[in-house]
Amino acid sequence: MVVQTEFCLKQKVRGFHLVTNEILAALPVLPQTGLLNLFIKHTSAALTINENCDRDVRTDMNAIFNRLIKEREPYYEHVLEGDDDMPAHAKSTIVGVSLTIPISDGRLNMGTWQGIYLCEFRNHGGSRRIVATVIS
Repeated sequence: MVVQTEFCLKQKVRGFHLVTNEILAALPVLPQTGLLNLFIKHTSAALTINENCDRDVRTDMNAIFNRLIKEREPYYEHVLEGDDDMPAHAKSTIVGVSLTIPISDGRLNMGTWQGIYLCEFRNHGGSRRIVATVIS
């Protein structure tokens, strides 16, 4: 059986945000066993799984990505939507727009220290639409 739902994550400032609980609240009842696919319908944000305990990891990830992919590079041609837009597209491509997480015993089967991140790469990205597909 396949169940699909679409929902919005609340608007976040630029950075890496732990959104596991926000996503869980929007999901249908999970089957005993299956897969959850999450897809973000945007080209300037991403989803990933990483450390869910130490907030410094999210701060460091933001600093790393801002250092790897800088704003206002002279070779950027796509510049009409703001200094943060082209770097946001590049960062989204690197991180990715979807996740697949196993479901076991009716819950997401992630490690103790794993959480789902929204990677918001725009200064003012707005709410972000997520498509969640549960396969059992």
